[in-house]
Amino acid sequence: MSMFKGIEPMIHNSKISVPYSWWAGNTASKFFISLRDERKIIAPRCGKCGKVFMPPRKICPDCFTENTEWVDVSDEGTLVSYSIARRQLASIPEDKKVPVIWGLIKLDGADTAMLHCLDELNPGEVTIGMRVKAVFAESRTGGIRDISHFKPVK
Repeated sequence: MSMFKGIEPMIHNSKISVPYSWWAGNTASKFFISLRDERKIIAPRCGKCGKVFMPPRKICPDCFTENTEWVDVSDEGTLVSYSIARRQLASIPEDKKVPVIWGLIKLDGADTAMLHCLDELNPGEVTIGMRVKAVFAESRTGGIRDISHFKPVK
């Protein structure tokens, strides 16, 4: 017999805001500062195997060595996969309206792909393997959204 038999649970819906801040760390900070101040995409390269990690990684997951060398990575790349969000979910930035196209983009010069949104095209025009280019935000704050979106290379 349950000790809660006959007890109605109380539910209180709250609107408490829990603000927080986080530190990006040395690796991500270097990347974000380059986006913000120079509109330049840089990435760390493993000194042992030579892989270039975008998004940046402090430690090579294959060699387990610290990535201390940074290289320039192109603002153009290849779309390796994508998904289309057709519902206005909470995770979609307020300035983006559905449908939103999310893509895994392997920038030229990088060995891994980064996730970002595509724009300036219709969902029916998206194809795996298409070439895309970063469009930088006019107002940059030192975060991933300093790249506003990626657009097709014409």
